[in-house]
Amino acid sequence: MSSPDPTMAQISRRMLSAKAEQFTESVIREMTRLALKHGAVNLSQGFPDFAAPEEIKEAARQAISDNINQYAITWGAKPLRDAIVEKFERTQGVKYDPEREVTICCGSTEAMMSAMMAIINPGDEVVVFEPFYENYGPDAILSGATPRFVKLRTPDWSFDERELTAAFGPHTKAIILNTPNNPTGKVFTRAELEFIRDLCVRWNAYCITDEIYEHILYDGAEHISMARIDGMRDRTIVINGLSKTYSVTGWRVGWVLAPPEPTQPIRKVHDFLTVGAAAPLQQAGASAMHFPQSYYDKLAASYSTKRERLLKILTSAGFTVFKPRGAYYIMTDIARFADPDPVRFPADSKDVRFAKFLVEKIGVAVVPGSSFYNDAKDGASQVRFTFCKKEETLAAAEERLSRLHA
Repeated sequence: MSSPDPTMAQISRRMLSAKAEQFTESVIREMTRLALKHGAVNLSQGFPDFAAPEEIKEAARQAISDNINQYAITWGAKPLRDAIVEKFERTQGVKYDPEREVTICCGSTEAMMSAMMAIINPGDEVVVFEPFYENYGPDAILSGATPRFVKLRTPDWSFDERELTAAFGPHTKAIILNTPNNPTGKVFTRAELEFIRDLCVRWNAYCITDEIYEHILYDGAEHISMARIDGMRDRTIVINGLSKTYSVTGWRVGWVLAPPEPTQPIRKVHDFLTVGAAAPLQQAGASAMHFPQSYYDKLAASYSTKRERLLKILTSAGFTVFKPRGAYYIMTDIARFADPDPVRFPADSKDVRFAKFLVEKIGVAVVPGSSFYNDAKDGASQVRFTFCKKEETLAAAEERLSRLHA
């Protein structure tokens, strides 16, 4: 007897990648869509709602007028590569070769994906601290790596050295390190970096370090790139970009600094993923790399003021806050609040129900904490806010959040 004909749903599932079924669309970007739908104040997605520096915008306009509108060299226009190398040596004291160790990508997201795909083989493991920026999980899946998660623990987001040591082993290819960290605001110390260094050396592993928030620091915190830790120059793959430091998240210009050996496959992967980043924006980025130190000092001071503003708003509204030392996010605990609509949304965890309640009823969009964890229950009592917003936006959030009752 012949088997019944497969349904269209069964046919569709067979024709789709099993990898894509292992993760969801971005929760962060979904919250922005919900904010627009409900007319909510968007404190979810980390993009500034204020203007980028006039100097960088003028540099982009000038580049277009100067007819820098065709393909740049696939791995990046030379003026930008040269400028990145000069700035990294000036700020971190480590020199790179712009011809063999720099790759310009379409944002730091593509830079991370290119790096992962360039070094990962079947059976390789990647160590990931959690809570983590939500892209890292799908990055591991798409590149074929098996993630090994290690907890950062409140209130200071420290890690257990024994737990981290146990996560490394003969199959470890890399550890992903984000400092300053999204979503926690943790800035890894030299002692922590040296402990991680010792594990990378012991197990012959790379450290892929996402440094996109390098200039957004508070309370005397110092950004130390893993590349400047003794013994890690040739084991570190540095990811960075223009987005956060220069308030141009829509430009999608990022880069990878790495030794020549991994740079070669990174460049090949990048070439066939995206060919190259926008040429006039690369030219403008080269100009931005030469901004004076006063620009970065003013940037950090401005965000420090915004941080204090939102910390006060959230504390007054009843949230337990975890004060960040870097980046522009605040992780909070929502244990003091009642669980909204557990009957209406029984499949969701408390943080997701709370985020839906905030955006629909209060008019403020946040990111549910579960999106930053491998196991959703670990983030079920947390939500993340961002403060890269102008004063009018924060004032509107303050007025709306005053309706909450812990």
